[in-house]
Amino acid sequence: MSMLPPDVSAQLVQLLQQLQSADNTVRSQAEDVLQNQWTSQRPEWLLMGLAEQIGTSSDPSLRSFAAVIFRRIASKTRKNISGENVDLFISLERQHSTAIRAKLLETLLTESDKNVRNKISDAVAEVARQYAETGESWPDLLQALFTLSQATDSGKRETAFRVFTTTPGIIERQHEDAVAGAFSQAFKDESVAVRLAAMEAFAAFYRNLRKKDQAKFHALLPELLNILPPIKDSQDSEDLSKALVALIDLAETSPKMFKPVFNVLVQFSISVIQDKELSDLCRQNALELMATFADYAPSMCKKDPNYTNDMITQCLSLMTDLGEDDDDAADWLAADDLDDPESDQNHVAGEHCMDRLANKLGGLVILQPTFNWLPRMLSSPAWRDRHAALMAISAISEGCRDQMLPELKQVLDLVVPALKDPHPRVRWAGCNALGQMSTDFAPEMQKKFYDIVLSALVPALDSPEARVKSHAAAALVNFCEEADKAVLEPYLDSLLTALYRLLQNEKRYVQEQALSTIATIADAAEQAFAKYYDSLMPLLVSVLSRESDKEYRLLRAKAMECATLIALAVGPERLGGDAMMLVQLLANIQDSIQDPDDPQAQYLMHCWGRMCRVMGKAFLPYMPKVLPPLLELASAKADVQLLDDEEQIAKFAQEDGWELVPLRGKTIGIKTSAMDDKHMAIELLVVYAQVLEEAFAQHADDIMEKIALPGLAFFFHDQVRFVSARLIPQLLRCVKKAYGSQSQQLVNLWNKTVDKLLEVLSAEPAIDTLAEMYQCFYESVEVIGMPCLTDERMSKFIDNVMSALQDFDERAKQRKEELQGLAPEELEDDQEELQEAIDDDQTLLADMNKAFNCIFKYHGVSFLPYWERLQPIYAEFLKSDDPMQIQWVLCLFDDVLEYCGPQSGGYVSFFKTPFLEGCKHPSPAIRQAAAYGIGVAARNNGKDWSEMLEQAIERLFEAVQVPSQVNMGDKTPTEEEIYKKARDEDNVYATENACAAIAKILHFYPAAVKVNPYQVIAQWFRLLPITNDEEAAPYAYLYLVELIGKQHPVVMSQPALVFQRVVEALEAETLTDQTAMRVVAATKALLQATNTDPSPVLLNFSPETQNLVRRLFV
Repeated sequence: MSMLPPDVSAQLVQLLQQLQSADNTVRSQAEDVLQNQWTSQRPEWLLMGLAEQIGTSSDPSLRSFAAVIFRRIASKTRKNISGENVDLFISLERQHSTAIRAKLLETLLTESDKNVRNKISDAVAEVARQYAETGESWPDLLQALFTLSQATDSGKRETAFRVFTTTPGIIERQHEDAVAGAFSQAFKDESVAVRLAAMEAFAAFYRNLRKKDQAKFHALLPELLNILPPIKDSQDSEDLSKALVALIDLAETSPKMFKPVFNVLVQFSISVIQDKELSDLCRQNALELMATFADYAPSMCKKDPNYTNDMITQCLSLMTDLGEDDDDAADWLAADDLDDPESDQNHVAGEHCMDRLANKLGGLVILQPTFNWLPRMLSSPAWRDRHAALMAISAISEGCRDQMLPELKQVLDLVVPALKDPHPRVRWAGCNALGQMSTDFAPEMQKKFYDIVLSALVPALDSPEARVKSHAAAALVNFCEEADKAVLEPYLDSLLTALYRLLQNEKRYVQEQALSTIATIADAAEQAFAKYYDSLMPLLVSVLSRESDKEYRLLRAKAMECATLIALAVGPERLGGDAMMLVQLLANIQDSIQDPDDPQAQYLMHCWGRMCRVMGKAFLPYMPKVLPPLLELASAKADVQLLDDEEQIAKFAQEDGWELVPLRGKTIGIKTSAMDDKHMAIELLVVYAQVLEEAFAQHADDIMEKIALPGLAFFFHDQVRFVSARLIPQLLRCVKKAYGSQSQQLVNLWNKTVDKLLEVLSAEPAIDTLAEMYQCFYESVEVIGMPCLTDERMSKFIDNVMSALQDFDERAKQRKEELQGLAPEELEDDQEELQEAIDDDQTLLADMNKAFNCIFKYHGVSFLPYWERLQPIYAEFLKSDDPMQIQWVLCLFDDVLEYCGPQSGGYVSFFKTPFLEGCKHPSPAIRQAAAYGIGVAARNNGKDWSEMLEQAIERLFEAVQVPSQVNMGDKTPTEEEIYKKARDEDNVYATENACAAIAKILHFYPAAVKVNPYQVIAQWFRLLPITNDEEAAPYAYLYLVELIGKQHPVVMSQPALVFQRVVEALEAETLTDQTAMRVVAATKALLQATNTDPSPVLLNFSPETQNLVRRLFV
C-alpha cells in the first residue's frame, strides 16, 4: 500500500516518463519540475515515491530509472537550520528517513532483475554513506546484507557484496567476526561472480580498516588467493582481470600481508603474463600486480628468489610484442599521427614496468639481470629483439643512473651502432635511447660524450624515413636542454644545416619537430645563435605570414615558439626593428584565432611573454592586445562535473584533459586542461609584473582582487595556488615602485591583501603549499618594508602559527609511532615517503621562520607580546629529540636578539641554556643557529648576556670538535682530523658561524674572556678561513684587521698564513666590497711590516685568483 496519495503517485510516474523522453524540450521542462516542485519543496514525498516505484512498477526500465533518480536526489545538498550544507537524505525528519530507507531495503531484498538490483544497491550505498559519515548506524542494512549474502539466488549474494564494496564503513567493529565469516564463505561460493564481488568488497573493507585492525583478517588471504587458479584454468580473461584488479587494490593497501605467500603469487602472476591465450589486458593486470609490489614493498621483491629475474624476462618478452603484421614497418612509417596509438599495447606496458622496477628496486638489483639479456638481444637477427633492448636501456637509465654512469661509454658503444641499423624502428629506438640517456645522465653525457652523441644524431637527421628524422631531432632537444653553449657552438653549422633541410620536408610533423629543436638550440646557444639569425628568421616569418589553413596551426605555433626563443637568445640589439614586425605578426595571429581548441592560442601566450622579456618597457603598447585574453584564462573558474552513473564516468574517463576524483561516495570530474591554462596564464602575469614593474601597476589592483587572491584558495589545482602566491608580492612591488612606499595606493592594496593572506594560512591543507603561503606572506611584508601589521593581525598570525605547529607536532608523533616496531626492510620501503614528509615539514618550518624574521625586522619589540604566546610550544620543542624542532626555536631566539635590542635581555634565563647546549648538539643546523645567536648577543647586548658569553667561548670551540667526536667513536682525533671534519660539507656552516661568534665576543665584549686571551685568539685563528657564509665572514675578517692593527703576536708571527686565509676568502667571494678593501689594506700593511713575500703562497691558487690578488694588492 502506497504511503502517498494516489494523485501524487500518478504525477510522479508521469514525471519519470517525461524525464526519459527523447524530446529535449519535454525532458528539460521535466527537470525543472523535478527541482522546483519536488526536490526543493517536498523531498520526502519524492524519495518515498521513488522507492515505491522501484518496488511496485512492472516496467524494469522505470524501476531502474527511479533508482538512479533516487540516488541522485538523495546525494544533493541543502542547508539545515544552522545554515550548514548537508546531504539531503540525512537532513530529512527521522520519521520520513526511517520509512523511506525501510522501503528501499525492501526493494533491494525482493528485486529479481539483476540490473535493477544493481541500481538499487547504488541508491542504498549512497544512503548508507551518509549515515556512516555522520556517525549514525543503520543496523537494518547490515542485517539485510547478511540476509542477501545467504540467499539462494547468486545474483542477490553478489548484490550484498556490491553494497559492501561501495560503503565498507557501514561495518561496525563489533560485527567484524561475522563479516570475516561471510567473506570466508563467499570466497568459496559456487558462483564466480559472487567470489569476485566478495574479493572487491574485501579489498574495499580492508582498506577502510585501521592499520592495527588489519592483521586479524590476514588469515583470509589463502582462501582469497584460491579463487584465482580455477579462473585461470577456465581461460576467462575478463574474470581473471577483475580478480587481479582486486588484488592490486589490496597490494597497494597492505603489501606486507602477502609476505607468507608472496613467492607463490609471483609464480602464478608470471604464469599469467606468459600465457598468450589470455587477453592482453589480463596479462597486463598481472604485470601491474607485480609492479605494485615493487612500488609499495621493494624489499620483499628483492628478497624473493624469482621476482627480479622473472619480471625482467617477462618485461623484455612483452617489449618484443609489437609491429604485428608490419615487419617492414610500412604501416608504422605511413602514420602521420604520432600521438602514441600503442599506449595500451604489451610492449608499452613492458617498458613502463621496466622503468618502475629500476626506480623502485634500484640499479644494484636491476642492472645485472637486465644486461644478461641486452647484448644477446642487440645482436639478434630479429628486429623486435633489438628494438626491445634499446627501449629497455631507455626505461632503466633513470633508476640505474648511479650504476650506469661509470659504464656510460660501454653503454653508448651498445646504443650508437643502432642508429645505422637496417630496420627503421630500431634506428628510432636508438634515437630514443640517446635522448633519454641525455636527460638521465646529464650533465655527464653533454660534458664527456658530446662528440659521440652528436656524431650519431646529426647524421640520423638525414635518415630516409620521416619518423626517424623527427625522432633524431627530438633526441637532440633532450641533449641540448642540458648542454653548455661552449659544447654546442662547434656543431651549430652541421646541426642547423640538417635541421634547415628538415624544415623543407613534406611531412608536417617533421617540420614541427625541427622548429622545436631549433628553438631549444637557440635557447642553449644564446648569443652564439646570432650568426644564424639572418637565414632562419625570414623563414619563420614566412611561415607565420602565409600558412593560415587549419592543418598548419600547430606548425605556426611551433614557428612562433621558435622565433620568440631566437629573439630571446640573440637579444634586443640583434633583433632591432624585427621586434616590432614579430609582435605585429603575433597580433595578427591572435586576431585570426576563432576555435577554442586552436593550439596557437596557448603558444601565443608564452610568445607574448618572451617578447616582453626581450623588449622590456618598449612592449607596453602591446599590452592592451595581450592582457584581455590572458586575464580571461587567469580568471577561469573550475569546470567541475558531478558524475551520476557509470556511463558518465566511463565517458569522462576516455576524454583527455579530465581528472576523475572519488569524493564521499560520488565521482567528481575536474577539467584539468582548463586548470593548466589558468596556471600558465598566472605564471605569465608574474613575468609581466617582473619585467614592466611600475608600468604594470595600473593593472595590479584588479588582478589582485580578481585573480591572485582568489587563486590562493583554488583547491582544485595546487600549482594555481603556488603561482598565485608568487604573483602577490610582485603586484605589491609594482605599486610600490609606481607610487612610493608611503603611498595610499600601496596601503589600500596591502589592506585588501593581508587579511586574505592570514586567512589562507589557516585554511591551506597541503603542507608544501602552506609553506608557499608563508613565503608569500613574508615576501609581501618585505615589499611593504615598514611596520604594516596591526595588533589584531599580529595576533591572527600567531593563531595560525599555533595551529600549524600543533598539526606539525601530531604529524611528527604519528611518524614516530608508525616507525616503532618496523622491521629493517619495512623501514627501507617507507624511507622515501618518510623523507618526503620530513622535507615538507622542514620547508614549512623554514618559511615560517622567515615570516617571523620579517615581522621582527619591521615591528621589533611590538611583536614580542604575541611571540610570547608561543613560549609553551618553544619549551616543548626544546625537549624534543627531533633536531628540526630545536633548530626552529633557536632561529626564533636569534630573531629576538637581532631585532629587539635591550629588551631581549629579559629572556636571558630562557635562552641561555638552549644556546649553550645547542653548541654541543650533533646536528650541524642546531650548532649553527646556537652559534649565530651567541654572536648576536655579543654584538648587540653584551652586558645583559655577560654570564652566557663567559661560558660561550669554550662551548663555541666545542662546537667545532663535535663532528669529529660524533664520527670517531672512542678514538681521539688529531687536530688535523678535527678541523677537516669541521669543514666538510655538512658541518662547515656551523663551524664558520662559531668562528664569527667568537670574533664578535672578542671584539664587542672582550671582558667575557677571563683566562689566557692569547690562547683563545690563537685557537680562534685556526678556525679561519670563512669561505661559505657571506654573512659570517665580515665579522671574522674585520676582527683579523683589528688584530693586525694592534700588531698582535698571533698575526705578526704568521703573516704568510694570514695572507693565505685572506686570499681564500677573496677567492670564495665571501669578502667583497668595502670590507674586502679594508682587509686587503691591513694584510698589505702586515706583509710590509714583517717583510714577507707572499709569492710562494700565491702559487698555490688558480691563475684567475692570482690575477685578482695581484690587482688588489698592487
